[in-house]
Amino acid sequence: MIELPTDPDAAVSDLKDGSTVLIGGFGEAGLPFALVDALLRCDAGDLTVVNNNAGNGDTGLAALLGAGRVRKIICSYPRQVDSWIFDGLYRSGKIELELVPQGTLAERIRAGGAGIGAFYTPTGAGTPLAAGKEVRTIEGRQYVLEYPIHGDVALIRAHLADGMGNLVYRKTGRNFGPVMATAATTTIVEVDRIVAIGSLDPEIVVTPGIFVDRVVVAERRSVKESLGASA
Repeated sequence: MIELPTDPDAAVSDLKDGSTVLIGGFGEAGLPFALVDALLRCDAGDLTVVNNNAGNGDTGLAALLGAGRVRKIICSYPRQVDSWIFDGLYRSGKIELELVPQGTLAERIRAGGAGIGAFYTPTGAGTPLAAGKEVRTIEGRQYVLEYPIHGDVALIRAHLADGMGNLVYRKTGRNFGPVMATAATTTIVEVDRIVAIGSLDPEIVVTPGIFVDRVVVAERRSVKESLGASA
């Protein structure tokens, strides 16, 4: 049976320094705002964060970076119009970046959950992203060897969970959540609501409860709402 902490702070209270944290979301779609805010309030530091982006504005993941809690970020899309916190940290050498093409990032996380030791991909071959990596020619085409990503903790957002932790996602909010849930030692999920066991049609369950450890209920929020709340 899954744990049901009373609030997001309790859910992340045992996170340790130096942890690798997988954080779901594609921009604000599927980002677990409440859990990221709770992570900012806990004491853990020297973190490695895996996310598609490197934060927006001054809230959420960007606030975590700004607080100096993240040593390294692994992502696909670190720079955008409002990524000024990451930009400043990176330019001053205060954060390490591992840039990973988006499809490769998703596959590295999936490989971590599937127990795959490594895989070859043509993505990045012949570019600076392949520097220092094994490159192999297969049927006349160059492939780069990539290794899986594992997390100590995954923080993800879903739409519904039942009492066994089975998850249903909402539209594009699904993105990285399902693969991250499989690749972490502990998976913590924030949802709109928890429903009775047996009320979810098994055909629509995306993440089986076997991959879920803790569930909290938190109101869905957007970046704009976060900025308004902090003003």
